[in-house]
Amino acid sequence: MLFPTVTFAAFLMVVVPLNWLTMPHPPRWRLVMILASYVFYAWWDPRFVLLLAGSTLFNQIVATRIDRAHGTQRRALLWVGVAGNVAILGYFKYLNFFLTSGQDLAHDLGIALDPGFVSIVLPVGISFYTFMALSYVIDVYRGDSAPVSLSRFALFLSFFPHLVAGPIVRPAELIPQFDARPDPRHVDATRAFSLIVGGLFLKVVLASTCAPYVDAVFGSPQLHSSLEVLVAIYAYAIQIFSDFAGYSTIAIGVALLLGFRFPDNFNGPYRATSLQDFWHRWHMTLSRWLRDYVYIPLGGNRKGRARTYRNLMLTMLVGGLWHGASWTFVIWGGLHGLGLALERRRAERRAADASTRVERPFLAWALTFNVVCLLWVVFRSPTVGDALEILGRLFTGWGQSSPSISLGVVAAIVAGMTIQFVPVSAWRDLQARLSRVPYVAQGAAFGVALMVVNALGASGVAPFIYFRF
Repeated sequence: MLFPTVTFAAFLMVVVPLNWLTMPHPPRWRLVMILASYVFYAWWDPRFVLLLAGSTLFNQIVATRIDRAHGTQRRALLWVGVAGNVAILGYFKYLNFFLTSGQDLAHDLGIALDPGFVSIVLPVGISFYTFMALSYVIDVYRGDSAPVSLSRFALFLSFFPHLVAGPIVRPAELIPQFDARPDPRHVDATRAFSLIVGGLFLKVVLASTCAPYVDAVFGSPQLHSSLEVLVAIYAYAIQIFSDFAGYSTIAIGVALLLGFRFPDNFNGPYRATSLQDFWHRWHMTLSRWLRDYVYIPLGGNRKGRARTYRNLMLTMLVGGLWHGASWTFVIWGGLHGLGLALERRRAERRAADASTRVERPFLAWALTFNVVCLLWVVFRSPTVGDALEILGRLFTGWGQSSPSISLGVVAAIVAGMTIQFVPVSAWRDLQARLSRVPYVAQGAAFGVALMVVNALGASGVAPFIYFRF
């Protein structure tokens, strides 16, 4: 079920009243919201509701037993939980990748190997809810949180606003809110609807405007000039931001309508002045997850320079592979890891030599933005060869005409970049002013905004890019 559809609007019109009517009765409310979330997930493919339910039961049993166990048994149960989640993710997402990679390696060694190809449908959102389940099990093991009832954990894992594409919400960020029972009169509905409309604008207008042009150029780069390829690279940067930030913004707004607060997931990532700064702004819930559950357990920066660089690289390789079963994602993550290591090394040298401390913020921003955009080429391309072809075309097609560059695509790029530099405080001030307007006028304003989004957007709604992760 896609957010920007009439179907989801109808679903929400039923769920929101049920949410508030049943909330005074917590057991009944949790059951209603779990059922609503499972209906939301089953709309895509009912078969995988069983996978979600199975993941819920498995992780709840493991977390409960960890809490009761002592000594080495606790650690053994932790590894059971981690291995179980990784095995599920590995089968559905990575089995064919490992089989084909093994076959290619065997072929290079002169060995005839045909492991076969298994037809596996990738369950939408499996990476998101698997990481959330892992955080629950690991947090119980660490003592950061205690196991909760099965109904609370089931709702935490399946809560429909975040279920298929995040944000990756931690147990401590959401589960305590289930028992808070907020007053519907105190819900910031103005902010919720502002977030929903803003997210729709990002997805339906900006991302949908860029998508056809990006698909055409990346699909046949040899037919396009260098300028068209360059514009397509920038357009994809705006497309993936608008697509994913649009989903996250709608999800945060929908959750707020239901009385719950999600952590922010984006903060102007394209105004970053370093790769480290970029990852503090892009998909922030994933960045924090990788930091707390991969980078720090590996040792972080506590065991010397060489191990710090190794930990950065391994963390970003995991982040790359999390996005998809392809060498392009692994290389994308590895290049980000290399860039982070080089930045760290440079910062260490500058700290040791005060005379080199010359700040050039514009150059730092321009370099970071263009490096990020070039790495998006690897991320977007189906194969390494396709990525190299697109990057090579940047240098071999100058002087040709560029008829496919449209004013709409350029306007979407400009709008997408402008959004990056609007301070969060400015958005909040605008929402605060709007909240003081009479409700009838607010409703009219949101209605007009939706009509504008619908008029500017392309016909039909493509699935969100991060659904396949």
